[in-house]
Amino acid sequence: MSDAHTRQVQHQFGSAAAAYVTSAGHAGGEDLDRLVAWGRSAAPRRVLDLAAGGGHTALAFAGFARQLTALDLTEPMLHAARGLLHERGVANATFVAGDVATLPFADGSFDLVTCRLAAHHFADLGPAVREVQRVLRSGGSLLVVDILGHDDAELAEFITTVERRRDPSHVRAYRAVEWKAILRGAGLTVMDSAVLSKSRPWDDWTRRMRMTDTAQRELESFIRSAPERCREAFAFRVGDRIESFSDRLLLLRAERD
Repeated sequence: MSDAHTRQVQHQFGSAAAAYVTSAGHAGGEDLDRLVAWGRSAAPRRVLDLAAGGGHTALAFAGFARQLTALDLTEPMLHAARGLLHERGVANATFVAGDVATLPFADGSFDLVTCRLAAHHFADLGPAVREVQRVLRSGGSLLVVDILGHDDAELAEFITTVERRRDPSHVRAYRAVEWKAILRGAGLTVMDSAVLSKSRPWDDWTRRMRMTDTAQRELESFIRSAPERCREAFAFRVGDRIESFSDRLLLLRAERD
């Protein structure tokens, strides 16, 4: 990750850490339930949660892992995650500041790696996936949830613009075929996958990134003026104001060869 992108991510999320701890969409949902079911069936001893954010995924996996390590690039996020897990009585977790592209762990350190709602912020997905492969033991698993990229170029450009206006540290959402190719190239085989729809309440989604009133008005104007097919593809509810929209989440379970 470049120094400039690192600083941008840390700037965006450093002061938003508390908002991610209280975010209902991050605290739970069908995507997290599916990840937990996959993870529990693997009976892992050592789990690494990448880009841990407010700590909700780490909290869920700490319930059945012997040792849970939460890694995040942003110190205030780690502090928030540590606070959440401490409040819930978790005693088997450690917290590490680090970059997903250069993980500070030895080869084969973990039975399971999770990464939920974070990969679209990575400067480059490939190096991160290769690092995951390195720190997983043979037969270990990677569990991923992220925004699913669109095959339709116009729709992809539209929603990427919306995302970046709300959060400049957003890089891109990868298509399923891209994910599978990158995983395969790194020595990870996709064993299971699913696609879920995720509703985004507009006020909550924009306020979490501390958008100014002016920036939010400009973003809403951009959406209103976009082709109707773009708004329809993401189920934008637009009246006197924007109420919500929906996007798709890709869930993947991959194993190290």
